Amino acid sequence: MIRQAPSKAGPAVTTAEQTWTGRWVADRAGIVLSGSERLPELVGLALRSGNPRRAHLLVSSVLGKHVPQRPAVVHGAGLELGRRVADLLGAEAAARAVVLGYAETATGLGHSVADGLDAPYLHSTRRPVPGVVPLGGFEEEHSHATAHLLLPSDPGLLAGDGPLVLVDDEISTGRTVLNTIRELHARHPRGHYVVVALVDLRSADDRARLAGAAAGLGVRLDVVATASGGVDLPGDIVERAEKLIASVPPAVVPAAVAPAPLVRVRLDWPAGLPDGGRHGFTARDRERLDAVLPSLAGQLAQAVPATAERVLVLGFEELMYAPLRLAETLAQRLGGDRVRYSTTTRSPVLAVDDPGYAIRTRLAFPAHDDPRDEASRERYVYNVAPGTDRARRFDAVVLVVDDVADTPALHQGERALLRQLRQVTDRVVLAVLPSHRPALPTPLYGPEFSSYRPEEVAWLLKDLSGVPLEAPTEEREEAVQNGGAHYAESLPVEYRPSPEYQELFHQALRGSADRIALAVGTVAETLLRERGPGLVLASLARAGTPVGILIRRWLAFAHGLDVPHYAVSIVRGRGIDPVALRYLAAHHRAADVVFVDGWTGKGAITRELADALAGTGFDPDLAVLADPGRCVRTYGTRDDFLIPSACLNSTVSGLVSRTVLRAGLIGPEDFHGAKHYAELAGGDVSAAFLDTVAGCFASVSAAAVGEAERLAADPDRTPDWAGWAAVERISAEYGIDDVNLVKPGVGETTRVLLRRVPWRVLARRGAGADLDHVRLLAAQRGVVVEEVDGLPYTCVGLIHPRYSRGATGASGRAVTGRAVTGQAVTGRAVTGKES
Repeated sequence: MIRQAPSKAGPAVTTAEQTWTGRWVADRAGIVLSGSERLPELVGLALRSGNPRRAHLLVSSVLGKHVPQRPAVVHGAGLELGRRVADLLGAEAAARAVVLGYAETATGLGHSVADGLDAPYLHSTRRPVPGVVPLGGFEEEHSHATAHLLLPSDPGLLAGDGPLVLVDDEISTGRTVLNTIRELHARHPRGHYVVVALVDLRSADDRARLAGAAAGLGVRLDVVATASGGVDLPGDIVERAEKLIASVPPAVVPAAVAPAPLVRVRLDWPAGLPDGGRHGFTARDRERLDAVLPSLAGQLAQAVPATAERVLVLGFEELMYAPLRLAETLAQRLGGDRVRYSTTTRSPVLAVDDPGYAIRTRLAFPAHDDPRDEASRERYVYNVAPGTDRARRFDAVVLVVDDVADTPALHQGERALLRQLRQVTDRVVLAVLPSHRPALPTPLYGPEFSSYRPEEVAWLLKDLSGVPLEAPTEEREEAVQNGGAHYAESLPVEYRPSPEYQELFHQALRGSADRIALAVGTVAETLLRERGPGLVLASLARAGTPVGILIRRWLAFAHGLDVPHYAVSIVRGRGIDPVALRYLAAHHRAADVVFVDGWTGKGAITRELADALAGTGFDPDLAVLADPGRCVRTYGTRDDFLIPSACLNSTVSGLVSRTVLRAGLIGPEDFHGAKHYAELAGGDVSAAFLDTVAGCFASVSAAAVGEAERLAADPDRTPDWAGWAAVERISAEYGIDDVNLVKPGVGETTRVLLRRVPWRVLARRGAGADLDHVRLLAAQRGVVVEEVDGLPYTCVGLIHPRYSRGATGASGRAVTGRAVTGQAVTGRAVTGKES
C-alpha cells in the first residue's frame, strides 16, 4: 500500500490510501520502479499492445492523457515546471525562450509549461497539414508512431538564439531529445537547451550519453523534472508481457442500452485564434484565449445537465490544451469537484479492470481525422467506461475535437467514438473547434504590380512600393558594414539606364536572342520530358522571372500547355520564402513545382535552395538557362554567355525590385516584399526582351528538341561543382577570405557593377562582345578589368576583401576586416576606384 503524497502541481491526486496503479504489472512482470517519493503519485504501469519496441507503459496520473484527472492538477503540473524553468533561466534569458512540446502525448503539458514560463509555444505534430511545409522533423525511436513534423507558421519561431525548452511527459533514454536537438541545432544553433519532463527515468549511461552529446555540440543542457528515478526491467520483459497479455480474458461487453442523447454546442471561438500549438502560439494568442474562456465555458455549462456530479471533458489526440483550459474554466464555473479531463490517444494499451492497474477500461474506435501518416487507423480512450466500479461512471462527457476530425467516421458505425460514448454515459456534448490554418496572402499581378501581363506570372510577394528602402550604393553598403544589417533589408537606388547603355542592351539582345531561345527550349523540353505536363513553374525573383515567363511561353508555343507560373523570393542566409512555399503547397502538388532561375554562378543559391527545401516534398533541382558553375542538372547550356536580362535591373524584370526581407515590414504571415517602379516605365524593356526571344522559338524548335534528347542521354549532367572549385582557387590567389565575395559569370559580374561596390573584374583573355556592357560599366565605376588566362568563366567580379561597404558573407551580413590602401594582397597594383 502506498500513501499518495500531496502534489505541488495542484490538489493531491487522492486523499485516501489506495493501491498503487502500477502494482499489478510490477508484481507479475518483475518491473521495479525506484527513485523519488513522488513517482508513485505521478505514474502507474500498464502493458503496451502491438509495440515491439517497449513492453511497458508509464501511465501518468497528472498528464490528462490516459487517466481522467482534475484539470487544475493537469494544468498546474505544467505551470509548476514552467516556473522552475523561468527561475533557472533568469528574467533576461526567459524572455527570449521558446517552448517545443512533443506530439501527441505532451502537447498539453508543453503548452502549460509555456504558460508558466510566459513563452511562445510550438508542438510537433503527426498530422500533415495541406498548405503548410514542414520546417523539419525528427524521430521518436521507441514510439509506436515515430515521425514528428514541425509546422510553424512563422519559421522564425525556432530561429532565435534564446534558450529552447523541450517538453515531454517522460525522459526514458533521452534519444528523442537528442534527435531533436541535433536536427534543430544544425539549422539554428543556440547555446542553451532545457529539457523538461514530469518524470526523468534515465540510467546513468543515458545521462552520460546526453551530457556528452551536449558537450560535443558545445551547448549547455539542463534537465528539469517533477520527479526522477529509474525503471528496472527483467531481461525477458517482452516475453513476460506477451504471456500476461495472453492471460487476460477479453473484456465483458456490456449489455446494449438506449444511447444517451447527443448535444452539439457551437462554441464562439474567436476567428484566427489557434486551437493549439501545432503552428505556434504566441503571448497575444494566450491573452485572447484567457479573455474568452469564461464565455466558452458558459456555453458548455448550459449543455451539461445541472444534476451531473461527474463530468468528463475529453480532448482529442494532439488537441489537448484547448480542452484542458475549457475543462479548468468549466470546473470553476460548476464548482465543487465535478469535472475531470483526459484525451483520446493513438497508443494501444492492454486494459485490466483491477485497482492496481493504471488502465482499467478501454474503448477502441476507428480514426476519424483521415490520417495519412501511419498504417494503423485505430484509436483509443481509456478509463472512461466505468467497468466494474460503477462509482467511476461519468454522468456527462464533453467531447472536444477540431473540425478536421468532425467526420462521418466520428458519428457513424458500430465502433464510432460518439456511438460508444453514448453507451457509457447519460449525455454526450460535442464541441467542435476550428482547426487553425495559417493565413495565406494573395499573389500580386500586373499591371498593378509589375509591367508583365497578369497571366504571365503571379508574384508571391508583398507590395512595398510606398516604402522608402533605397539609398546610394556606398551609403547603403556602409550601413550594412557598420550596423551588421542583412543585404536584403534595403535596396540600391534604381536608375533609368543611359541611352548609351540601353543601346548596349539592345545590341546584346539582337546578338544572343537565338542562343537564349535555344536554351529556353532545351530547358522546357527537358522539364516536360522529365516532369510531365502538370508541372508548375516557380521562378526565383527577380532574375528568374523573365526566364520563367519564357519557359511558360515555350510550353504554350510548342505544346499548347497553360502552365501556372509564380515568382518567389529566396534570400542568401535566410532561405526561400516559407509563406510562398505554403501557398504553393496549398494550391499544387509539391512534386510538380519546378524552381527556375536565369543562371548559376558558383552555386550559392543552388545550395541555399537545396537546404531550404530539405524535407519539404519540393524538388530542389533548379532549372536554369546557363550553368557555367556546373552545379545543376537541368540547364540549357553550360557556357558562360551574356543573358541580356542581366544587363539591367528592374527595367528588364517587369519594373520590380530585388526582394526585401526586413523585420517590421515582413511579418510571419507575409510574403517577402518588393517594389514596383512604375515611374521607370519610360525605360522599360521587359516586354521587348520577352518578345524578341520568343520570336526566335520557331527557328530553334527542332534544335531545342534535339538538344533535350541529347541531354537526356548524357551522363555528364550530374553536377560536379567545378565552378565552386574555380572560385576557391581565385579566392586563394587574390587573398580573399570569403568565397561569397567572388562573383563568377557574366550575370553575377554585371550585378556587382550595378549594385555593389566592386574591386576589380577578371575577364577571360580574348573575350569579345559578350563583355562590352561589362567594360562600359567598369569604366563608369572606375574599376579595372584585368584579362587573365585559364579562367573557366567569361568573367568574374570581385568585391573588395578588406575594405568594402558591400562585402557580405555566407549569412548575407557584412564581412569586416582591415582596409586595403593601395596594394592588393597578391602585390599587383590596384588601379581604379577604391570605394
